[in-house]
Amino acid sequence: MSSRGRATPARTLADQLRSWPDERLVALLRARPDLATPAPQDSSQLASRAATRSSIHRALDGLDRLELSVLDALLVAGQTTSADLISIVHADEARTSRALQRLLDLALAWEAPGGIRALSGVADAMRGLPVGTSGLRPCSPEPAAPEEVAARLAELGPAATALLRHVDAHGGEGTTGSARRTVTPAQAATPAEELISRRLLVPREGDAVVLPGEVGLALRGGRTTTDPVDEVPDLATTARDAALVARTAAGAAFDVVRRVELLLDHWGLQPPSVLRSGGLAVRDLKLVARELHVDEAGAALIVEVALACGLIAEGTEPDGTPAWLPTEEFDIWSGTPISERWARLVGGWLSSSRVPSLVGSRDAAGKSWNALAPELSSGLAEEARRLALQVLAEVPDGKVLAVGTGVASLVQRIGWLRPRRPTVFAELVSAALVEAAALGVSGAGGLPPSGRLVAEGDLPAAARAIEPQLPRAVDQVLLQADLTAVAPGPLETEVARRMHLLADVESRGGATVYRFTSGSLRRGFDAGWSALEVREFLTSVSQTPVPQPLDFLVDDVARTFGSVRVGHAEAFLRADDEAALAALVHDPRARTLGLRLLAPTVAIATSPIDVLLPRLRELGAAPVVEAADGTVRVSRPDLQRARSRRGRRPAGAVEARQAAQVQAVATAIRAGDRAESSRPSTATTTSPSGALAALREAIESGSTVVIGYVDNHGATGERVVDPRRLDGGRLSAFDHRADDVREFAVHRITGVRRA
Repeated sequence: MSSRGRATPARTLADQLRSWPDERLVALLRARPDLATPAPQDSSQLASRAATRSSIHRALDGLDRLELSVLDALLVAGQTTSADLISIVHADEARTSRALQRLLDLALAWEAPGGIRALSGVADAMRGLPVGTSGLRPCSPEPAAPEEVAARLAELGPAATALLRHVDAHGGEGTTGSARRTVTPAQAATPAEELISRRLLVPREGDAVVLPGEVGLALRGGRTTTDPVDEVPDLATTARDAALVARTAAGAAFDVVRRVELLLDHWGLQPPSVLRSGGLAVRDLKLVARELHVDEAGAALIVEVALACGLIAEGTEPDGTPAWLPTEEFDIWSGTPISERWARLVGGWLSSSRVPSLVGSRDAAGKSWNALAPELSSGLAEEARRLALQVLAEVPDGKVLAVGTGVASLVQRIGWLRPRRPTVFAELVSAALVEAAALGVSGAGGLPPSGRLVAEGDLPAAARAIEPQLPRAVDQVLLQADLTAVAPGPLETEVARRMHLLADVESRGGATVYRFTSGSLRRGFDAGWSALEVREFLTSVSQTPVPQPLDFLVDDVARTFGSVRVGHAEAFLRADDEAALAALVHDPRARTLGLRLLAPTVAIATSPIDVLLPRLRELGAAPVVEAADGTVRVSRPDLQRARSRRGRRPAGAVEARQAAQVQAVATAIRAGDRAESSRPSTATTTSPSGALAALREAIESGSTVVIGYVDNHGATGERVVDPRRLDGGRLSAFDHRADDVREFAVHRITGVRRA
């Protein structure tokens, strides 16, 4: 194992960090970013922070099964050489060597004078975690040679051998039962006594016995595990045309951009309310699904991605009601090319902690998850998405995940790459693959060139790669006599918005079919269009003359539009057509409106105007609001916007800033090391952070220190101690004056100096 520029082993981890070149130190801070915040004063404080429980757990969570197995083998073997460690790991030597080097680069292990050893605290963090570990105890302080252990095993009878293997298979612990604890091999009368007498099981407190690590190694053929730990699960793949994958992904990308556009156009006019607990009501989510022609899971993904990109936010309507509104950024986003809009959506999804796949399900308390709810997030979501795309990118061009087994094989491989992650991580990975397909990152089970660039984190390049694959927008439709219009391709943004206002989408696919109805045309009149404007638009976008049935329908809606006028009484109705008004008043469906005729052309209602208008439209009438002077008010509702969130940095700016911060931290650590080297060796460390760093350094090196300590009576004295463990604000150390192991409260330690 290379020491990378260091000729002699370091006395402590801090010494080793001081000897590292700047490039290696920067790599450590990037791999374990929690070590850089706040910036350590010097390498001693960096080493101390690296040994804290929370930091070790974060680092272990990023290890794969082989790396965890190598670290576990190091704990079993104790301080050892790299060659001896590699020999007991059941894996390829080159892969094991690379895994060991990564552990050293992560400062989870370091090269002490007596050999490589694990960082203090790693053993506690690995305890009780069967995934990626052998379950063996560390070897005895003075372990027997392998030949001696083999000779002891050869002396055992079949029953004792079976018992020993049973203990090994069940965690390496057992109980003595009625067996004697002090017995010679000649006096052994039971299988348990045979094992105890030959030190193949070692008694502990009470009636417990444990299996020494060297014995477990012998039982497993000199390895920590019986099975290889470097066998990465294969991905189940099948052949598929790469061009088909690219076209499928591009089609999905175009659809998601258009649907986000339609959704936010609609919410700008009729925003849904925010639930009292936050989030979007189930009723509103169903309306979104119906409006966009997707299922509720697809609708939840669209609104969550829009939220993650900052295109929607919680705002207020004119009356002060909290509502979900498009932000000002939506107006900027909708004016950019489709490929850039898609890249913005994918970037928001990729870096978001939101979990759209949970929408509609229930939590442990039985409460249903609502879209846009504040608590609908997970700290594992971003890692699951990035890891899923990175593994999917390993599938070569011309291959995709096999139907039925491909997703399961990918989840299994990620389980090998992150064995410490909880069970829910596999569910997040599966959901990430579904979401990637819906967003056009993947297609037909594989990644196109644009998707591979997304997996690498290069979104601008992904936008350029997908641009040639996106469908070409058209600005013409085919109007047909059955009151339908066929768009032979994706419509340009403004044309699509107007068509969506005047007609209902009947079907989507390679060609979108729109249907004109009285209700859909009334939407245009409600928005302030006149019959002339409707005809001019239809003529401008049609490749053929406007069919006569559609022309008649426009005239019919224009003739009836405004024939009934609504005003304030509680509300009143006035109509020129006496028969139409009488029929409306006597309609059984209008019974709840409280309509009553005052004159042949005038009626009043007990319902308020905001209730009366939509109900009359449901009954087939086309009312308009009449002002106090008798004029008609027809106007498009004002677009509503929420305040945008804090400005988003351009792609790559966050990474560049993080890289600069890490470089600055490394520079500060080097400056602190130079300042530390100029202090006298007997100087006492009095600052809390410096005292902790000095104590952890003493634990790693096994050295003796003198601590200033305030006892329970407030008296200050000095204690000569050998620090052993530092955790939970307590120092466990061997006190030379008491000749015993004692615990000291860290906040009472006034200073630390070398003995």
